[in-house]
Amino acid sequence: MSFRSPGAGRAVRLPRRPRLLIPVLIAVVAIVVLLLVFSGIYTDYLWYDSVNFSSVFSTMLLTQAVLFIVGAAVMIAIVGGNMVLAHRTRPMFGPGMFGAPQGADRYRVAMDPHRRLVFLVGMGVLALFTGSSTAGLWRTWLQFVNRTPFNEKDAQFGLDLSFFVFTMPFLRMLLNFLFTAVVLSIIAATVVHYLYGGFRISSPGGVHATRAARGHLSVLLGVFVLLKAAAYWLDRYSLVFSDRGKTFGASYTDVHAVLPAKGILAVISLICALIFFAGVIRPGGMFPGVAFGLLVLSAVLIGTVYPSLVEQFQVKPNQQSKEQAYIQRNIDATRKAYGVDTAKVTEYSAKTDADASVLQTEASAIPGMRLLDPSLLSPTFQQKQQIRGYYQFPEQLDIDRYPVDGKPRDTVVAVREIGRPPDGQRNWINDHLVYTHGFGFVAAPGNKVDSSGLPEFSERDIPPVGDLGDYEPRVYFGENSPDYSIVGGPKSARPIELDYPQQGQAGAEQQNTTGQVNSTYEGKGGVSIGNFFRRLLYTVKYGETKLLLNSSINDESRILYNREPVERIQQVAPFLTLDRDPYPAVVDGRIVWIVDAYTTSDSYPYSERKSLESLTTDVQSSRLGVPQVPRDEVNYIRNSVKATVDAYDGTVTLYAWDEADPVLRTWEKAFGGVVKPASQISQGLRAHLRYPADLFKAQREILTSYHVTDANAFFSGQDFWKVPEDPATGKSKQPPYYVTMKMPGSETERFSLTTTFVPNQRQNMAAFMAVDATAATPNPPLEILQLPSTTAIQGPPQAQNLFESNTTVSTELNLLRGGGTDVLYGNLLTLPFGGGLLYVEPVYIQPRAETSGKYPTLRRVLVLYGEKVGFGPTLSNALEQVFGGTVATPPDQTPDQTANQPPGQVTPPESSSALTSALDRAQQAYDASQKALSSNPPDWKAYGDAQTSLKKALDDLGKLKGGTPASTASPAPSASVSAGPSASGSPPAGATPSPAPSG
Repeated sequence: MSFRSPGAGRAVRLPRRPRLLIPVLIAVVAIVVLLLVFSGIYTDYLWYDSVNFSSVFSTMLLTQAVLFIVGAAVMIAIVGGNMVLAHRTRPMFGPGMFGAPQGADRYRVAMDPHRRLVFLVGMGVLALFTGSSTAGLWRTWLQFVNRTPFNEKDAQFGLDLSFFVFTMPFLRMLLNFLFTAVVLSIIAATVVHYLYGGFRISSPGGVHATRAARGHLSVLLGVFVLLKAAAYWLDRYSLVFSDRGKTFGASYTDVHAVLPAKGILAVISLICALIFFAGVIRPGGMFPGVAFGLLVLSAVLIGTVYPSLVEQFQVKPNQQSKEQAYIQRNIDATRKAYGVDTAKVTEYSAKTDADASVLQTEASAIPGMRLLDPSLLSPTFQQKQQIRGYYQFPEQLDIDRYPVDGKPRDTVVAVREIGRPPDGQRNWINDHLVYTHGFGFVAAPGNKVDSSGLPEFSERDIPPVGDLGDYEPRVYFGENSPDYSIVGGPKSARPIELDYPQQGQAGAEQQNTTGQVNSTYEGKGGVSIGNFFRRLLYTVKYGETKLLLNSSINDESRILYNREPVERIQQVAPFLTLDRDPYPAVVDGRIVWIVDAYTTSDSYPYSERKSLESLTTDVQSSRLGVPQVPRDEVNYIRNSVKATVDAYDGTVTLYAWDEADPVLRTWEKAFGGVVKPASQISQGLRAHLRYPADLFKAQREILTSYHVTDANAFFSGQDFWKVPEDPATGKSKQPPYYVTMKMPGSETERFSLTTTFVPNQRQNMAAFMAVDATAATPNPPLEILQLPSTTAIQGPPQAQNLFESNTTVSTELNLLRGGGTDVLYGNLLTLPFGGGLLYVEPVYIQPRAETSGKYPTLRRVLVLYGEKVGFGPTLSNALEQVFGGTVATPPDQTPDQTANQPPGQVTPPESSSALTSALDRAQQAYDASQKALSSNPPDWKAYGDAQTSLKKALDDLGKLKGGTPASTASPAPSASVSAGPSASGSPPAGATPSPAPSG
């Protein structure tokens, strides 16, 4: 009989309610997790489908899923099978037969009732980690199963290079997986045998084990050593990646000591594995002990000591002769892997004087070269072409080619992208439904500025006005686009997307009374979110309920995301490494982003491994904080793909540029049909393709040492070069420059990418390198002009020093700085000229005050040839100072009578005499100040009087030019001062007046 108080039953049943909450909470958490996973996967599929690359998504997903399942299943089968085997072979009488310690007994008793649950949970965790790890190796698997031969043999083993690039990484992956499985099996089996009495550790008797436990562990150890034998054998081929010697790749010691040692160790490991297997039938620990000792001893003596002795006593005393053949292998492989083996080296005398008439004739073609510096002009574009404060330009502008007066000219280009809404107007609707896109393409010929030192825009304003004709100006996909935007809608609906500020004239689009023109997106880009289910998924993806509740989102709405060109291409082509500098171009009536893409590898035999990030970093990337390329080491690179992204509808197109590249062909097998042949590149697009900057940077860095092709000279290293520091800042490396120029021996100018080299320990010029950047062929040869080591021609840093130490230059620059302005040096261009080298550097001024409206303007041009420095308001003037005589201005560069005044302003006839007088007085005052400084000692009173007179003359000039401040009233330099507006002062026909910058 039992007694209980009233209500006791309820007290006993109450705890069951909280127990019901646990499965409910688990179910809720599981549903939330599944919804998050499903929304992520399905929205990824929708995005890939929207850009017509769903095959890439399905191939990656299927490959990762199969690798996950296979990897997890095999690991569970190996580890779990060994645990089950250890449990089933446990002794019949349990731990007591050995008098097992109480600790192990307690653990077994505590765990045994939950044995199955612990096993399942452990296997689940193991499967999750293993599957995730193997799924992440999908690139290695796809390259292995789709491998394409290089049809080239390596120097040591005579195997096709594809074995090292595609097969060896897979074999390494397989061996690592099996090693992990066997080690985990040994640990797991040991624990199970210990818990269930298979063996015990006691003192002083040592280890006592059952026959089954001893045999089980002997087999596992034997398999481990067998895998070690396979690893030793594979290590023989890995010697082509050795870094033991003077250069990367197998060295003398590797070939003559390590290679045979690895073979011997593989045989010894095989013998030791058989000894461990013998432990199954032979009781006792003698055989395993002998095997283990033999394995360790041979690894130390044969694998370590013997190669060290060879290195120390044979190689080091005679390293140059011993390593010569292997250094040559490294040189040949590295040059081929980085695509510099076809470089043409020409000895260049770089003389500092020549016949004056010849120099004057050659100089007449120079004024057409680019002076505008794309790294400095972003603030100028921002102030003159921003139009409204919610538009923006990138900090680093780009260089392309566009026709000017029928001739292709270097042109500074950018697109006017959307920024953030004005301050105080930030909200979800404005951020994602109204401010959705940028508007317009802006271009300025690199050799034209107006009288104020500002670019002469050949494409400008909103709506666009200029030389490029009709094109779609809206930029929905760009480098600074919002993370996502909701666009589109029925034609009958009221447009809500801000198109551009109202200009005061009627347009085809609907206009409202708020001073802006609105539009509705009509492109095919983005993912349709017209139904509730998709809106729900994107609500989950972005954690934003307004996506589900906003009434402006309709059946025809589309969501745009992954909008940056590099990000967009990386998504559809994850097997490519992308150049960090996408650039825009107007092609066939559309703005497109052009991105160079590379196939890379770190497994090219004997080729030097380098960090791609360090190879491609210079002062521009350091200054801008541009996201770096992946932190991978590479020793093979090809510009195999040219990619484009349509700025309006986001269409991504990949073109095979280097169709012979085996790495690209391998990926084309894996992702069939995603890369189009080069023959489908239109002529309009081909005209804007260029040699990629990051590849050129990597190649020039390799050539700092690998221009030396003789092994003995390479060993001494005395003729190695380096890329000079940026002369303007003295920091990092000088960037390469795109410029139209003529190489010695060439009859015509061409668009080129150029750089310079200086010796390792000095700053004088060692070599000049250029490449045809017009992309006429996939792999144009690099052209190197190598200067004699016996001459001391100024390198870029020394040229900069000569400029700044020149008395005339420093005095004028001090005058410019004295007016509350800073002097900024533009890109220092180096050109082969007249058998020597010509340096040209534009000089900009910018207000010193920290204001949002300051921007640089071009004011002077510096020129250096030999020891002669020219410094003038125009390039022609500076060239005349250096070469004497008159430098003819090309026909398309002829200034007219309004060339020295701001646009829209003409000098009345009656003021011409006053202007001449002011210029004369300014020149006289400047000459007087120079005379006062040159006297010994300097006449500071006369200098002060001359400066006062100079300021008054400059003030008068400023008044005559419409109020230009004295500090900026000096004539503006230009490669050509282009013709100003018509005599009436009205803008050219068809032009739209530009609104004043706002915001």
